[in-house]
Amino acid sequence: MAEKPTLLAAAGLQGDMDVGTALELFNVAGQMTSTMDLDFLLEQIGRTAEQLLDSEASSIMLVTDDGASLYFKIASGEKAQAIKTMTLPIGQGIAGSVAQSRKPLVIADAQSDDRVSRKFDEASGFKTRSILCVPMLYRGDLVGVVEVLNKRSGAYTPQDTTLLSGLASFVSVVITNTKIIMEQKNFFSRMMELLIGFIEASKPSFEGHPARSARLACALGRALGVSDYEYRMLYYAGVLHDLGYVALKNSEVVGDLRGVQALEGMHPEISARMLEGIKILEGAVPMIRHHHERWDGTGYPSRLQGAEIPLGARILGLVESVEEIKIGGLDGDAVYQKARQLVQEGSGSRFDPQVAASFLDLLSKGERIW
Repeated sequence: MAEKPTLLAAAGLQGDMDVGTALELFNVAGQMTSTMDLDFLLEQIGRTAEQLLDSEASSIMLVTDDGASLYFKIASGEKAQAIKTMTLPIGQGIAGSVAQSRKPLVIADAQSDDRVSRKFDEASGFKTRSILCVPMLYRGDLVGVVEVLNKRSGAYTPQDTTLLSGLASFVSVVITNTKIIMEQKNFFSRMMELLIGFIEASKPSFEGHPARSARLACALGRALGVSDYEYRMLYYAGVLHDLGYVALKNSEVVGDLRGVQALEGMHPEISARMLEGIKILEGAVPMIRHHHERWDGTGYPSRLQGAEIPLGARILGLVESVEEIKIGGLDGDAVYQKARQLVQEGSGSRFDPQVAASFLDLLSKGERIW
C-alpha cells in the first residue's frame, strides 16, 4: 500500500483529505494498473470525479493529432453521444481556454459567461450552470482537459480544483502510457508480420510454415499443461524458429559457425542469435536454439539428451518433423497417417515420449491441429 500515498503526494493530494476521498483515489490508482481498456477506465474516472466533486456530469477531452483542437473522449449524460463527434478549437470556449493557458478555470455562472460555448448544450440538451475545468499535462505536454459540471451543493472551491487537478495528473499518465503501449504493440505485430514474410520467402516450400508450426506447437503446449508464459513463448518460437534461413548467405551473421557444421545445420543457432537480446522473446530463444536436439542425444547443436532439452524445444522438434511431411508435398489424410507413423516410430529415440503421446492423442481425437 505504500505506493498509493506516494502517488497521491505526487499529484498534490496530501493533507486534509477525508478517508472516503482517499479510498476513491486509491481505487482509481489501482484500476490504472489493472486494465488496458482506456475507454472503460476513463469512464470510471469520470464517474469518480462526479462523485468526489458532487457534480451532475463530467467530460474528458483530448488533443487532436494536429494539436489544434480538442475532441470528446468521454462525456457523461443520456445525450452525451451527440457531442462526441464535435471538436473545439484550442483557445475557444472554456475547455479551449484552459488548454491554451494550461491553468484551471472555474465558472460560477455559465449561463452569463460569454466564454462558454453554447453549441454543446444545444447538441446534448444539457444545461450547464457551473464548470470546473483543469488541464491534463504530461511532462509539460498538453494531453487534454478534464471538466466537471453543475456542482449540486454550492460553488466549486479551491480544494475542488486541487482534487480535480490531481485526478487529471493521474489521467494524463494513463493516457500517455496507453498510447505508448499501443504504438509498441502495433510496431511489434507489424515486425512479426515482416519477419514471417522473410521466412516464407527464404524457401519456396515455407509458405504457411511459420503459422502452422506455431498453431501445432501451441496445441501441444496446451495439451501438456504449460504455463501461460511458456505458451506465449511456444507461439513465438513456432513462428520464428526458421528465421536463420534468411541470413544463411550473410557471412557476417554466419561468422564463427562456418565450417563447424553443414550450412543447413546452422539455422537453429543463427535464428537464436538473431533474436537474443529481445526481452519479450527471451523465453523462446532456447526453444529455437535446441529444436533439432533429439531425445536420445544424437541431435544438434549441443547433443542434449532427454530432459536436458527444454520442453519447448522438444515440442518444437516434433512439430518441425511432422511439418517436413507437409512441406514435402503430402496433403489431406496422407499427411496425418505419415505423421502418426513417424511419431510412433520415433517416440523414445527422436522424440520425447510424453510429447509424442500428446501428439498422437490429439490426432486420435480427429482434431485438425495444423
